Amino acid sequence: MILSLLLAAAQSAAAPALVAPPEDPAYKNCIAKVQTAPEQAVEHASDWRVQGGGLAARQCLGLAYVALERWQDAALAYEQGARDAAAMKNPAAADFWAQSGNAWLAMNDAARAKTAFDAALTVEGTVPALRGEIHLDRARADVARGDLVAARVDVDQALTLVAEDPFAWYLSAALADRQNDAVRAASDIAKAVELAPDDADVLLQAGTIAGKAGKEDEARAYYERAAKADPNGPAGRAAAAALGGPGEE
Repeated sequence: MILSLLLAAAQSAAAPALVAPPEDPAYKNCIAKVQTAPEQAVEHASDWRVQGGGLAARQCLGLAYVALERWQDAALAYEQGARDAAAMKNPAAADFWAQSGNAWLAMNDAARAKTAFDAALTVEGTVPALRGEIHLDRARADVARGDLVAARVDVDQALTLVAEDPFAWYLSAALADRQNDAVRAASDIAKAVELAPDDADVLLQAGTIAGKAGKEDEARAYYERAAKADPNGPAGRAAAAALGGPGEE
């Protein structure tokens, strides 16, 4: 279960920080195509890159491939963007490496994902919040590789950098649960619930952890909240199923 939890975030493969002014006509045009016609966006971004679109064109190309779920192409596009940014000593290299890693994770290549996240963490000038998120990314790659010890190191480093991110505590709790550390799992999921009291995924995990600890009333309460928070989503359906109602097929 933890592997699906830790890999879930990779599927969105969010965009790197902006490398072009959002009002830039070329950038706006390319992003619009990503949202409405991603195949055309691939062609547009490729042409724009050849014409000197630079990092913004690389970013748009990666986003277009993500929209098409062409994960390997996205990973390679982001990787080239990272190398271009590094050659210019632009800190956006960290963002590009991170997104390359997320794309590799989305296609279940954890080894290449870890290599990308390793590279992201070597970029100088990366703000602490981004470093924290990259450590969380690398923790997902660690888990996918079966290295829970390394995953714990990365998650703990992330918690020192992004302590207000409920997803960090959620991942930490899921990892502690996998490592049979019930005390840590309960403590960390409680923090995640405190920070994100209406997040169905967090509430579902809280219910699961409470149930494993034999706290049936607490587990039921969390499942009820999760089902109410997202009745049509996967977490809400799973919570409903745990309560004995209609859930996931």
